[in-house]
Amino acid sequence: MSLKAFAAKIFANRIAQKTKKWVDNPVQTQNKVFRGLIATAQKTQFGKDHDFVSIHSHDDFVQRVPIRDYEEIKDYVNKIIEGAHDVLWPGKPLYFAKTSGTTSGAKYIPITKESIKHQVEASRNAILNYIHETGHADFVDGKMIFLQGSPELEEKGSIKFGRLSGISAHYVPNYLQKNRLPSWETNCIEDWETKVDKIVEETEKENMTVIAGIPSWVQMYFEKLHTKSGKKVGELFKEFQLFIYGGVNYEPYRAKFENLIGRKVDSIELFPASEGFFAYQDSQREKGMLLLLDSGIFYEFIKADEFFNESPKRLTISEVELNVDYAMIISTNAGLWAYNIGDTVRFISRDPYKIMVSGRIKHFISAFGEHVIAKEVEEALKLAVDGTDALVNEFTVAPQTSPENGELPYHEWFIEFERKPSDMPQFSRIMEESMKKQNSYYYDLIAGNILQPLKITMIKPGGFQDYMKNLGKLGGQNKVQRLSNDRKVADGLGAFKIS
Repeated sequence: MSLKAFAAKIFANRIAQKTKKWVDNPVQTQNKVFRGLIATAQKTQFGKDHDFVSIHSHDDFVQRVPIRDYEEIKDYVNKIIEGAHDVLWPGKPLYFAKTSGTTSGAKYIPITKESIKHQVEASRNAILNYIHETGHADFVDGKMIFLQGSPELEEKGSIKFGRLSGISAHYVPNYLQKNRLPSWETNCIEDWETKVDKIVEETEKENMTVIAGIPSWVQMYFEKLHTKSGKKVGELFKEFQLFIYGGVNYEPYRAKFENLIGRKVDSIELFPASEGFFAYQDSQREKGMLLLLDSGIFYEFIKADEFFNESPKRLTISEVELNVDYAMIISTNAGLWAYNIGDTVRFISRDPYKIMVSGRIKHFISAFGEHVIAKEVEEALKLAVDGTDALVNEFTVAPQTSPENGELPYHEWFIEFERKPSDMPQFSRIMEESMKKQNSYYYDLIAGNILQPLKITMIKPGGFQDYMKNLGKLGGQNKVQRLSNDRKVADGLGAFKIS
């Protein structure tokens, strides 16, 4: 064992002990975070506007601070851009993480010196936790790659901005700099396909041990490696042992990845966002991600099926139930207050508090009252892939409310197959039965002849990548929307259908 690997094990043990302290005291930890956030922001403009001085409990907070999305904080952000201090958080943010919004155009999410510290620590601790649990540390001596956006930053109102992954690239610790790929110059390439080609060139002959990124874009990297070398990724990189991912559910990609790699490798799921780093997978033996309760974020939860009510109940960590979908609301040391991040989560454990991401509060299908969420379609597809000889590259689902020839409406699944199932009707039946089993509303609509069973529309190879390219969203942190309540994505895929 190298000195570097030995030191990593010692550091991992220290972090594990530190983590255990707050894991064993979750409610007290969140209460401490809440009090600290309120006290620190009392003299900010937001704190004065919402009478933070008189907030002494969560009930006080609920009464004074309504739930917001970006549109409701936009005026505060604009004041920061114009040069104001002490607006959402004391001082000024270090950065803005730029993300694309659907209704408000570009969004500029503040990142402070306090919040970036927690972002960096959470990324580090996820890996250290893996070392502590498994005892595997030799990978620290190999090369690591993080497929991400360009680290080149622009300025807005004297504050630097860029994609979160690009900002994070500036915080890679010194002891990893020599291990890290691709080169800075390659990382700065904006065109995603050109960038991946260059990454393949730089990494093909290296001892890659850790590979990280959003699965759909890592898949493109793996496919290009295979095309160029003629080898499985696991054969090309004999010491490759850890895949780190986030942003989307890995399960629909798992079979394809194992085929591309040629063997199984350990994986760590992360739940990062521009607004904060919320959770990471803390066990190779158990499902779910550990919710980070000691990272400058106070969490509230609203039952997903109550979210659009006039006054939905806002729950703290002590009040959540298992196997219920919640919209996650955050208040952070970057100055976001009762902010709706748009994701829904489901608790699968309360000791410790572990979650899985179940979808987006705005991404669902309920054209007929079925309330279908991402987790359900992902589970249905996984069962179909596991139960047949199919391999799937990408997919999305949309309602077809006005079929031709007087047919009943249905859910249309757009699927790009790596390998088409030899028995397509069986593939469809597995998905259909899974959807009916998971969602009672969907079952009732099928049973009542309001909907007909789902239909599959095949997309040509590379179709989803071409679709994302047409949108200007190829690569980086961009993800294909899993499901939608309208036909916007479906219509965009029209040019890529297989007749």
